[in-house]
Amino acid sequence: MRALKILVGIMGAMILAGVAVLGATVAGRLSKGTPTAAAFAAAPIEIPTGARVEAMSTGADRVVLDLVLADSTRQLVIVDLATGKKLGTIPLRPAP
Repeated sequence: MRALKILVGIMGAMILAGVAVLGATVAGRLSKGTPTAAAFAAAPIEIPTGARVEAMSTGADRVVLDLVLADSTRQLVIVDLATGKKLGTIPLRPAP
């Protein structure tokens, strides 16, 4: 019975030590604060009046916006992800 009491005491001390380490770790991480992300400040990308973005897809370094224009034609706009600049547009027309 004495060995059981000693074992329970040791396990209780281990639990207290674990909780103390956990508390110290959480307090240490909270005191560092959260890193702030750098603001993304790219120039706005102008799309034609009345157009809407129908779809968007990304590649390794660019975004392609699929626009439906006011006259129901379509246009692809390619944007560079590194700079945020519009690289160009590709008008889509139905085949004759």
